[in-house]
Amino acid sequence: MEEKAVLEVVGFDALILRFANVVGSRSGHGVIFDFAKKLRENPREREILGDGTQTKSYVYIDDCISAVLTAFECMRGRVEVLNVGSEDQISVREIAEVVVEELGVKGVVFRFMGGVDGGRGWVGDVKNMLLDVTKLKAKGWKPKYNSKEAVRQMARWIKA
Repeated sequence: MEEKAVLEVVGFDALILRFANVVGSRSGHGVIFDFAKKLRENPREREILGDGTQTKSYVYIDDCISAVLTAFECMRGRVEVLNVGSEDQISVREIAEVVVEELGVKGVVFRFMGGVDGGRGWVGDVKNMLLDVTKLKAKGWKPKYNSKEAVRQMARWIKA
C-alpha cells in the first residue's frame, strides 16, 4: 500500500515534501562545493565524473524555505505530497562553467571521466532529474532562482 494511503487510513495528517538538490550558504558538500574545492587545489584542470551531460534541478535555500512555508500554510488535505525544486535543469558541465566563472579561474581544462551506464558519474547517479513543481505552484509558490542562478549564488557564497 502506498505511504499516502497508509497515512490516510490511520488518520494521520502529513506533509510530505520531496526536494531537488538544495544549495545555499553554509552547505559544505555536493558538486558545487567539490568543484570549487578541487579548483582551488588545481586551478588548471578539473576532473568531472561522467560525461558532463547529466542534468539535475537545483533549488536555492531561500526558495526551499519559501516552498516549505507555502506548503505548510496551504495544506488542505490530511496527506499532502509535494515536490520542491526549480522549474528547470542544469548540466554538470554548465555547473563547472559557472563555478569557474564565479571563482575567476582562467584557462581551466575540463577532463570528463566518462562515468558509467550512459554517462552517469557513478553507479547509482541519476542521469536526469527534474521534479514537477506544478502542485506547489498552484498554491501560489514560485522559485525566484532557476537552477543556474541557484548554482551561481552558491558559488558566490563559496568564493566569499
